[in-house]
Amino acid sequence: MDFGCRDVSIWKEALSTYSSRIQSLSLTKNKPNLISLNDFYCNELPSLLHQRNPNPFITTDELSKLMQWKLTRGKWRPRLLDFVSSLDNAVVKCASEKAFESLPDISKAITELSALKGVGPATASAVLAAFAPHLTPFMSDEAMEAALGSSKDYTLKQYLVFANKLQEKAKELSSEDASFTPSDVERALWSCAIGKSLAPQKNQDSKTNPNKSSKRKRKT
Repeated sequence: MDFGCRDVSIWKEALSTYSSRIQSLSLTKNKPNLISLNDFYCNELPSLLHQRNPNPFITTDELSKLMQWKLTRGKWRPRLLDFVSSLDNAVVKCASEKAFESLPDISKAITELSALKGVGPATASAVLAAFAPHLTPFMSDEAMEAALGSSKDYTLKQYLVFANKLQEKAKELSSEDASFTPSDVERALWSCAIGKSLAPQKNQDSKTNPNKSSKRKRKT
């Protein structure tokens, strides 16, 4: 799917496949924890964060689980998980409180979280996206590639460009009949990219493991 596509139905379809793409990735890439981690990130964590009013924060355990989700859905970098898991809970609480309080100043919020060891702009964006999906999309490789043509530059400056583009796309796609957040746009882009990457695997599987009916046809 091209980022410039204006057909809302295509974006809706891409977004609707998100859960099935998570399941397919879990099965084909041997990532058994991905489904439960995704449920935590998409459903449990946002509720936990918003229950902590008036000063919402994230804990070290939650940040560690978020990092597991990020690395399992994307590229596995175990050292990042080690760094995050060893962070002092009071330090994480303080940094995340400041970050959430900084919104809608995304630059300041990312900076506050990036002060934590092992947390760069991409992980910081995941934390903010769980709290404020209407403002801050997750900085995934797939969405970066689709929106900017590159997923190499994981800097604050690049994230601000990325977030702005997804905010504008969300506004473009939203109407009285449909509402898109920047996070919806990111998930639609991710789903589309993962679908394409898994397609060759499915084709290969069908060649190496043909069904019984095709075997019978070859014998007759």
